[in-house]
Amino acid sequence: MDHFLYRDGVLHAEDVPVAEIAAAVGTPFYVYSSATLLRHFGLFEEALDGLEHTICFAMKSLSNQAILRLLAQRGAGMDVVSEGEYRRAKAAGVPGERIVFSGVGKTRAEMRTALEGGIRQFNVESEPELRALSEVASAMGAVAPITIRVNPDVDAKTHAKIATGKSENKFGIPIAKAREVYAEAAALPGIEVVGIDVHIGSQLTQLEPFEAAYRKVADLTEALRSDGHDIRRLDLGGGLGIPYTRSNEAPPLPLDYGALIKRTVGHLGCEVEIEPGRLISGNAGLMVSRVIYIKEGEGRNFLILDGAMNDLIRPAMYEAHHDIVPVIEPETGVEQVPFDIVGPVCETGDTFAKGWHMPPVKEGDLVAFRSAGAYGAVMASEYNSRPLIPEVLVQDDQFAVIRPRPTFDEMIARDTIPEWL
Repeated sequence: MDHFLYRDGVLHAEDVPVAEIAAAVGTPFYVYSSATLLRHFGLFEEALDGLEHTICFAMKSLSNQAILRLLAQRGAGMDVVSEGEYRRAKAAGVPGERIVFSGVGKTRAEMRTALEGGIRQFNVESEPELRALSEVASAMGAVAPITIRVNPDVDAKTHAKIATGKSENKFGIPIAKAREVYAEAAALPGIEVVGIDVHIGSQLTQLEPFEAAYRKVADLTEALRSDGHDIRRLDLGGGLGIPYTRSNEAPPLPLDYGALIKRTVGHLGCEVEIEPGRLISGNAGLMVSRVIYIKEGEGRNFLILDGAMNDLIRPAMYEAHHDIVPVIEPETGVEQVPFDIVGPVCETGDTFAKGWHMPPVKEGDLVAFRSAGAYGAVMASEYNSRPLIPEVLVQDDQFAVIRPRPTFDEMIARDTIPEWL
């Protein structure tokens, strides 16, 4: 459920007409619903009720500081994968003890920054990283709390580019090697083993891969405890999918996911950490764009928008699909017309949908891309020297620009021309 509904014939973001935002900030833009973000976070809290748990929002899905502060005020921690994300979380008011540092390529500088500023734990991905962290922490006279990310060799049954739990993926250490690596960790100075980490992929639409991975983690917990390790946290990652288009089957509910967690690892007495991103932010955002032209092609019509692949790259990168709807509600029973919906970037890949059926639209009309809150603004670029588009946050009948559109002069001024030119 989200809070983007037609009211009096106009698409609203909570109590604000989307067209009103467009008139104020121009198009294209992203708009997020506070109520939807908080509702989705609350679903995970409800799902894990009865278990000691921490919910760390996966910032890679949406990292605007206003969003982070909104969630942090409700008790969310943050899952970060870079120093930039760590600093964003701290700037948004998230304390270090609620920040988990993930990622396969943490640098020594990033390790120092997190140890200085406070960290809940590092999710260590390899033996070289483990040794580097030990050296950094020891030199600082600090102790780094860690989990080790294990790769359970489970097929997440998701897009190949966002699967992370198979043996051929770059993430984690083979689960068969875990006891050996944990033994090394326990012997290293500056390292405190606190738990196990696993994450098998993103946009999962079935629970079976989670269950297979979590049962392996449960077995590993028992084995590591028998080896003398104090395994008290289980970081189970994120990855629960969302419905992107009207034709998608509904993915499992957070309540069912929580029941699976309780069933597979609830008996171990560990604190459970999860790191949802997409399910919290995905359906909480729209990208709104305006029709520039309607072009008649050979056997097809093109709807040319002012939004492009640099603003929303998921369709080009992942062959992803979003529901695309007119901001003005069509009359009941109006005939749907097929369009290829494209942007103005000089790439054939700048195509959002082919043969997408929509009510007749005209130049100047507004359209909205649903489920664009996750991996939209965070993956945007200035390709073709197109400015990054604004982000807007709505709460009830209020809206605020939480990242403005830069001017062309501001974009150009970032370049420096050498004196010899």
